[in-house]
Amino acid sequence: MEYENITLTREKNIAIITVNRPQVLNALNRQTLAELKATFLECEEDPGVRAVIITGSGLKAFVAGADINELNGLPPVEGLKLMHLGQEVFGLLEKMGTPSIAAVNGYALGGGCELAMACDLRIASTNAKFGQPEIKLGNIPGWGGTQRLPRLIGKTKAKELIYTGRFITAMEAERLGLVNKVVSPEELLLTAKELAREVAAMAPIAIKMAKAAIDQGTEAELAIGLSLEAQGVAMCLTTDDQKEGVRAFFEKRAPVFQGK
Repeated sequence: MEYENITLTREKNIAIITVNRPQVLNALNRQTLAELKATFLECEEDPGVRAVIITGSGLKAFVAGADINELNGLPPVEGLKLMHLGQEVFGLLEKMGTPSIAAVNGYALGGGCELAMACDLRIASTNAKFGQPEIKLGNIPGWGGTQRLPRLIGKTKAKELIYTGRFITAMEAERLGLVNKVVSPEELLLTAKELAREVAAMAPIAIKMAKAAIDQGTEAELAIGLSLEAQGVAMCLTTDDQKEGVRAFFEKRAPVFQGK
C-alpha cells in the first residue's frame, strides 16, 4: 500500500514506520492518523513482523502534535470526532500483539507525546522534548494524555505537566520513567533497532502473552492480574517455541523461535 504522509520500511522482521511531514514538524492530521492506522494493521497482520519502530522524519521533531491548521476553528462535534479518531488509532497501537518502540527525535508534544506513550518502549535522543502543552491553548490532551501519562509517571507529576504545559528534557523523561533510554541523535535509530532485534528474537507468542498480562493485569485487581499471568504461562506451554526454548537451554545454544 502507498502512503503519502508515512513511510513503511522493513529490515528483516522489524518494521520501521516514519511520520514524514517534516515541513510541519510531522504534525498529525486526519490523513496521517488514517495512514498510521493502516500501517499498524498491516504490521499486526504480517506474521513476519516481530517488532515495530515508530519515528519521525528529520532531527527537529518526532511528532510536534496535532496539526493546528486542522484543529483551528473546529466545531465541537467535529473536534469530538477527531479526538475519537486519534484515540482509536493510538489504542490500536497499544493493543497490538507486536511490540512497538518509539524512537523519539526532537519534539514529542501533545499528540506526539501521546503517540510515544502508546508504544511499549521509548528510546529518546538527547535533543528530545516531551510535553502536553494543550493547556496553553485553552484545552486539554485528547488522544490519551490524561490517561496514559499518569499511568506511566504517576498522577501527581502528570498533573503538574498537564496543568502547566511545561516541556521536559529527555533526561528528565528518563528519570520519571517516561522513556527507557537516552542516547545521542546519531545513535537513536541504531539503538532502537538493537532493542527491536533483541525483542524480535524472543518467542512471539510469549511476548504477546507477557504484554497482555502486563497491560490488562495492571489495570485490574491483583488476583485478576495473577490469573492472566497463569493463563499466559499455560498458553505458552502448548507452543512449539516453549519446547524449543527448553531444548535450547539444555543444549546450551540460542533458541530459534518460529512463532508456533
